[in-house]
Amino acid sequence: MSARIVNLLVGPESDGMRLDAFLAAAEGMPSRSACAKLVESGAVLINTCPTTSKSEKVLLGDRVSAEVEDASDDASGPLAPNPYINLDIRFEDDHLIVLSKQAGLVCHPSPGHIDDTLANALVAHCGYAHLGMLQGEERPGIVHRLDMDTSGLMVAAKDDETQKALQDLIRMRVLDRRYVTLVRGYVARDEDTVITGIARSTRDRLRMAVTDAPGAREAITTYRVLERFECGRRDEGYSLLECHLYTGRTHQIRVHMRHIGHQLVGDQLYGRGDDRVNLGLRRQFLHSWSIGFDHPVTGERIERSDHLPDDLLAILEGLKERSMGRTAAGKDICPRLGASY
Repeated sequence: MSARIVNLLVGPESDGMRLDAFLAAAEGMPSRSACAKLVESGAVLINTCPTTSKSEKVLLGDRVSAEVEDASDDASGPLAPNPYINLDIRFEDDHLIVLSKQAGLVCHPSPGHIDDTLANALVAHCGYAHLGMLQGEERPGIVHRLDMDTSGLMVAAKDDETQKALQDLIRMRVLDRRYVTLVRGYVARDEDTVITGIARSTRDRLRMAVTDAPGAREAITTYRVLERFECGRRDEGYSLLECHLYTGRTHQIRVHMRHIGHQLVGDQLYGRGDDRVNLGLRRQFLHSWSIGFDHPVTGERIERSDHLPDDLLAILEGLKERSMGRTAAGKDICPRLGASY
């Protein structure tokens, strides 16, 4: 295997970038994870000085050189790598990644989103040769999706075998995924299970709907109440829930909560009401806060939890004076969400 020397000059557009991201963004360079390994192996110099810190910031005018091996198996694909999308990685090894997706990030290309998706970021971080392709070349590494405006934890796979194994865990309902949502109205039961068929709506192709029509797929969601909030002058109150997915249908929680009469706060597709009723939130209050599974290769138990992002915490902070108290589940979970009151 031959090697080549790549010499780069840091321009104004790259001033202050992480070294691994700077290298990965250069033409002809490998993935971000490969560039990080180059740095850690001592194959990168900044102004002729060796560096082994992939997080070191490059500065305007720096001269960076890297010794890069030309790998014959460096596969490419149709997606442009995008190293500028932040990946909030909570666990990573040679087989899989657990990350927290920010609200507003689409998982894979779709109309209007070509090179600004999670898939583009995964290609930049891992390279096509190191991502599972069972979902196709435009969905590298994707095991399951989160809606664009849903935040929180999800899993990506670095090879086909791991990708299939993780999908099997979902099908067997042993990949534990738990979400927190704020819904409109007083949810009376402390816990319950919703079991319906879900299929694409025949009236609006953007929506899914509860139906028993042929072709509908079974969807199972359990929920438990964490906290309830009294009604105000012009609303019916709110309930904070933890939802546990046993299946992974498109928009499942949003559809099931609408079905039982408790639309998600801020949901622009399945909800109704103005900004006041939605507490000023312009995206659904839905966060994948906890994920747990047995690693399909190593057998290690992987469990991660994730605080609510600031915009959702601010909504709860604004409701705290109306709290009717937390349930036993809420007393356990709410502090782990970052709720400080």
